[in-house]
Amino acid sequence: MTVSHAAPVTVAVARRADPARTDEMVAWMRAGTALAEAFPGFLGAGWVRSAPGSGEWHTLYRFADQDTLRRWEESPQRHWWLTSAQGIVEHTRIERRTGIEGWFDPPREEIVERLDAAPTVPPSPPRWKQAVTIWLAFFPLSLTATLLTGRLLPGLPIPARVLVMTLTLTPLMTYLVLPRITRALQWWLHGQRAPWRISR
Repeated sequence: MTVSHAAPVTVAVARRADPARTDEMVAWMRAGTALAEAFPGFLGAGWVRSAPGSGEWHTLYRFADQDTLRRWEESPQRHWWLTSAQGIVEHTRIERRTGIEGWFDPPREEIVERLDAAPTVPPSPPRWKQAVTIWLAFFPLSLTATLLTGRLLPGLPIPARVLVMTLTLTPLMTYLVLPRITRALQWWLHGQRAPWRISR
């Protein structure tokens, strides 16, 4: 039995529909989610509208890896579901993100796949730059957490202390520190001039 270590894949799809057909749109998307839920590797889905009364809908769905995503995307169930909305829904763009490297992609408007043209995705930064960026975020967090847990929880066994640290640091890294540091270093990651040099 082969064990897959691939990263989960999140797909964002932008769609357009007549605002007067909101009820049909919601029912259609619920049906698609129900179909996807039956597929191995499905991790979740959801959708939002751009604004009240808007015809713009944004859908996210996530699968465990590329293989399980492909099985869903190539399935007759999904094909039937998509064709059932012909004349109601217009698909405008698709964006895919995998693993932690998604933080290093260029800004959203540059990496989307436009469905009326061949997708063009700029290359990710070199691995060594990604590693340096992660280290710059991880080192001060890890050092601070080690000092704090040593002072505040001195009698806690090391495995429990590491558990507390990782449970705390993982969401901080993912949702707070890493997005900010990659945004600040975007110019360096992608080989552009420093912002303070552009204005000169």
